Amino acid sequence: MTVRVLILPGLLDSGPDHWQSRWEQRFSGLKRVKQSDWQTPSCADWVQKLHKEVTKNNRPVALVAHSLACTLIALWAQEYPEAAKRVRGALLVAPSDTEAESYPSGTQGFTPMPLNPLPFQSITVASTDDPYVTLERARVFSEAWGSTKLQILDSAGHINAQSGLGHWPLGISLLFDLTGDQQFHTAAGH
Repeated sequence: MTVRVLILPGLLDSGPDHWQSRWEQRFSGLKRVKQSDWQTPSCADWVQKLHKEVTKNNRPVALVAHSLACTLIALWAQEYPEAAKRVRGALLVAPSDTEAESYPSGTQGFTPMPLNPLPFQSITVASTDDPYVTLERARVFSEAWGSTKLQILDSAGHINAQSGLGHWPLGISLLFDLTGDQQFHTAAGH
């Protein structure tokens, strides 16, 4: 049974040059979870939307999160532990620290940061100069969530379109590690 890959953008969604959008265009079977409010999101609304997508059918899922969506996954898994059993793995990229002063205002319900272990495999990716999370806090999140790996990128900012990653082959390789899907294996140049 093939894994469904859900793309979970963070605050303000992911634009056309973001690696998430590029992956969605390039690979078959990837589906973006579209939230009703990208500007001033309510955690409860985002959790319900994710839950609906994960439980849409019985196929296992992999989650590809950016920024605020990393927090979303941790909160959702805490609220719906049975449904979380359907998750094969999660790629948690640039987890924003919603408790930091640098975090943009306007979100509701995403604090305190969830620090419970995730009930599925995860890989966390952080940058040495992310304006929304210190490397120290990213390490805390990765360890608390039980990530099997913390991949650190040097000077990649918020690991978004401005980071200039293009299709981001390293990320594709990490996604292959989580899913075993051959389309990612080939694209990552293995």
